[in-house]
Amino acid sequence: MLRDTQRETMMSGAKPHVTGFFDEATNTITYVVRDPGSKACAIVDSVLDFDYASGRTDTHSADAVVAHVKAEGLEVVWILETHVHADHLSAAPYLQERVDGKIGIGANITVVQDTFGKIFNEGTEFQRDGSQFDQLFREGDTFEIGALKGRVLHTPGHTPACLTYVIGDAAFVGDTLFMPDFGTARCDFPGGSAETLFASIQKILTLPDATRIFVGHDYKAPGRDDYAWETTVAEEKARNVHVGAGRSAAEFVEMRQARDKTLGMPRLIVPSLQVNMRAGQMPPPEEDGSTYLKVPVNKL
Repeated sequence: MLRDTQRETMMSGAKPHVTGFFDEATNTITYVVRDPGSKACAIVDSVLDFDYASGRTDTHSADAVVAHVKAEGLEVVWILETHVHADHLSAAPYLQERVDGKIGIGANITVVQDTFGKIFNEGTEFQRDGSQFDQLFREGDTFEIGALKGRVLHTPGHTPACLTYVIGDAAFVGDTLFMPDFGTARCDFPGGSAETLFASIQKILTLPDATRIFVGHDYKAPGRDDYAWETTVAEEKARNVHVGAGRSAAEFVEMRQARDKTLGMPRLIVPSLQVNMRAGQMPPPEEDGSTYLKVPVNKL
């Protein structure tokens, strides 16, 4: 599913053109964010298709993005990750080989690499310094997509390395916030924190009310017929079922922690973490030339 968003904005300043690609298998949205005055663009949160039962990868989701980029004659400047995803594999290196662009993620990827390097017993050959990525972003860093100006908000809580990319009048929040009728991200992964997530969300909600928010996933909340992934700061402040209408930090933390106890692990968490902490690369081949993914027992 592909959707363009070109609605009028009340904000002054640059308004990127955003195209969303929805992957129903993982409920993930990949975004192509284009400078309206040029062919420059960024790709946010790509998907490499993976069948867990067979251990086979496929590239049809990423190929749809590549086809769009080439059909529009776009120049990919950045391939951005909002965090190390636990529910899908990143296609960043596959995209980079075909359409270029620098791969960027939050600087706290080193914390995630250290944590999961131990869980998966990766050994000393696995570098935990973020060197697998082209750019490590910190709070307040800026970047350019043609004439578009982007800036980085560090918004941890779901994971230590979560970022929000504010590009013109649009904010790409990853898993921090969902659509107002669905709420917020879980905080029970290693390094997660409900208290920290609440503070991060408040940071996002200080952006101008008309700021367009693009979420990383949508699960079609009960009572809603269609998938959706664009909202606004004003809508989140007024209607988000977890943090809207002035809910306090204490109320949120109590709700979030209780809810997280009822959630199972994401279906693709084991392969996703091993691949995504490597910037989308598979673990190195073993002596027989094949690549293997580990399943840690009683560790997650």
